[in-house]
Amino acid sequence: MIILFISGGEVIFILLAVLLLFGADKLPEIARTIGKGIKQFKDAAEDIKNEVSKEENDVVDDLKEIKKTAEDIKKNVKKYKIFENND
Repeated sequence: MIILFISGGEVIFILLAVLLLFGADKLPEIARTIGKGIKQFKDAAEDIKNEVSKEENDVVDDLKEIKKTAEDIKKNVKKYKIFENND
């Protein structure tokens, strides 16, 4: 996973800055909050993915039904010779 092209040294610098800003006793709480946020984001992304997949399946089913109806109409046209030229 690429994290915005941040190098190892930059990650250490960010962690030290967070440690200085919030203190060691706040770090576990911050990490938990970030973890929960990431989990919620992943869950939301998965829900969207599932919803799109479900809608895609519904559209495919509808198209199959339309195709079957069109084929039935075509058979009936041929069977009853509808729209045949009577020259």
